Amino acid sequence: MSDPEVHISPSTLQQIERANASGRTPVVFIHGLWLLPSSWDRWAELFHEHGYAPLLPGWPDDPETVEEANAHPEVFANKTIGQVADHFAAVIGGLARKPAVIGHSFGGLLTNIIAGRGLAAASVAIAPAPFRGVLPLPISALRASAPVLGNPANRHRAVPLTFEQFHYAFANAVDDAEAKELYETHAVPAPGAPIFQAATANLNPWTEAKVDVDNPERGPLLVIGGERDHTVPRAIAIAVYHQQLDNPGITEFVEIPARGHAITIDSGWRDVAEVALGFVKRFV
Repeated sequence: MSDPEVHISPSTLQQIERANASGRTPVVFIHGLWLLPSSWDRWAELFHEHGYAPLLPGWPDDPETVEEANAHPEVFANKTIGQVADHFAAVIGGLARKPAVIGHSFGGLLTNIIAGRGLAAASVAIAPAPFRGVLPLPISALRASAPVLGNPANRHRAVPLTFEQFHYAFANAVDDAEAKELYETHAVPAPGAPIFQAATANLNPWTEAKVDVDNPERGPLLVIGGERDHTVPRAIAIAVYHQQLDNPGITEFVEIPARGHAITIDSGWRDVAEVALGFVKRFV
């Protein structure tokens, strides 16, 4: 592994071993805040069917289940962007082949960071959280992050979302019944630190929320946005795309109509997964 101080869970080590033994191209899925690796289960099945070796590594100390996560929220506290990025770099360092990397929300920010380190064969950043240089700050994004940013003490806490907060931030583009199902199935507490880091990135030259957009080893990158996303509105997704256009590699943008931030987990997940799959197939 690339960093002996990074602890990789036994289940993730097993996934690395299986991927290496398979001889297939690995695809590493990175979840965002308020979700767990299980949010990618259906994506992993689809990519496996198409000949890839999917890996669903968690953030450091991620519980195995939503029930366990909600019972022990303290395990999420004080995870920073840099710490989590190094964790995923260590996971990738254990792979025999350079993987495709797909991330959602803060997982999309981490995907940009990993790609900027030259660790990805191709990357898909879905509704990616902003990084240094991304300037738009729409009102809906501020409202979506208010449950964390509204209290400075949350920087060192794990913060859950109420159903109403989840409905606004994630599930505004689905009906109430589906929103409730998504909340009960997927929602877990999240560390506050990364949101504070992203919110202050343009004020802090030393921020961990920064991406090397110029690295020629970045590889092809696709940014996907949801038309009705409150948390990562079009202005942010487009600004991420424009930042990445500085790179000599292929950079593309796709907006999925009528979709919110739950774009990877709602009933229309397959439409988005097939866009991502098509992009990865072109290059890996």
